[in-house]
Amino acid sequence: MSERRKTTKRNTPLISIVIPLYNEVESLPELYQQIINVVRENKYNYEIIFVDDGSDDGSLDVIKKIRKGDKNVKFISFRRNYGKSAALAVGFEHAKGDVIITMDADLQDDPREIPNLLKKLNEGFDLVSGW
Repeated sequence: MSERRKTTKRNTPLISIVIPLYNEVESLPELYQQIINVVRENKYNYEIIFVDDGSDDGSLDVIKKIRKGDKNVKFISFRRNYGKSAALAVGFEHAKGDVIITMDADLQDDPREIPNLLKKLNEGFDLVSGW
């Protein structure tokens, strides 16, 4: 008797959005909403990974509240501040996406640029950086 393997295919690649943050309680709801607007409008398969770098302003509570309403949101929380590089490294380790996009939590990066970044990757580039 032969065994059939059950395979699943995603219609679209998984996009991991990694967001390191430190004390960004004010901007997190707006950032999340902007990202959600873009991923829903473009029908992206996504995960959002917030990496809280030891915030003491309630940022983690906001992330947990967001997580309750969206199973695609994940978070990692450091006990103390280790810096952006450490937060990005841990976010990359946990990302499951075919594409990883980093964003600052302070609304410095515009989520509406995500389609433009992906377009360039689809043109054959290995790495795309915005400024």
